[in-house]
Amino acid sequence: MNKIKKFSQILFITVFLISCKSSIKKESPINNFEDNIFESTNSEKKRMEIKFSCGDDGISEYLNSGWIILKEDSQEKICTWKSVPATKDCDMEKDKGCKITKPDKIGVEKTYLLEK
Repeated sequence: MNKIKKFSQILFITVFLISCKSSIKKESPINNFEDNIFESTNSEKKRMEIKFSCGDDGISEYLNSGWIILKEDSQEKICTWKSVPATKDCDMEKDKGCKITKPDKIGVEKTYLLEK
């Protein structure tokens, strides 16, 4: 008798839980959810980061295309390197170990954060 009572309680709880799940699925509108996703993708803004260095500057092309500068940053950058002898007696073609490489031209690297 006790086993039958427990089995009927388990069966009752199972039926109750199954009926709750089906009612939740029927109430949620799927079409409204898809419309909200479509609207949110159109309202998002595009962002891009670009860098120009050593005298190159093509930012005007982006500004003419409708991009807006949010942030601009600049820092020094070595554009070219040159090799020099380490000592007066050094022959760089015969002895590669006495060659020193040092910066030749130093320019500016500009970083732009753009938004459209």
